[in-house]
Amino acid sequence: MQNGHSSEYKFDNLDRTVTNVVELLKRMGLTASVAESCTGGLLSELITSVSGASDVFELGICTYSEKMKNQMLGVPMELIEKYGVVSSEVASSMVSGLKRISRADVCISVTGIAGPGGGTAETPVGTVYIGFDVCGEHFVRLPELWKLENKTRDAVRRSAAAYAFGIVEKMLMEAIQSNE
Repeated sequence: MQNGHSSEYKFDNLDRTVTNVVELLKRMGLTASVAESCTGGLLSELITSVSGASDVFELGICTYSEKMKNQMLGVPMELIEKYGVVSSEVASSMVSGLKRISRADVCISVTGIAGPGGGTAETPVGTVYIGFDVCGEHFVRLPELWKLENKTRDAVRRSAAAYAFGIVEKMLMEAIQSNE
């Protein structure tokens, strides 16, 4: 599942999805951390809005600038220069750095273009790479948020959050089902 489907980033049920993720993490005895860029702390805000999040939430870091991605998460400047800050490679490096410093079981990184400006023909508004490290399974996804009808900054950011938490929810539910 490299790219998402439009139903995966509907944010009508975002609060419920995040609550489910926190409850699943608690049930499984797991922790979570996030490293955000274009979502600007939204994932952290959503997690901490759930009662009991302190049992599972380790770290939320907003590394908006290239310099902070490098200094805080260890993303090599050469990687940023070669692939661009909005790239699969940078999202992967961000989540690896987050995993290294937080040691959380579930790590999510987000880098992208929320708009309304900043997009190009090659990298339009809504290009968002989301890095995951879920219990040692490391991967990056590119949901097709540039296809959203509503490409406001808020819609792109909330859709990225919905996509990220939806992936984690699905993986945790599958892990529980396979252990039953």
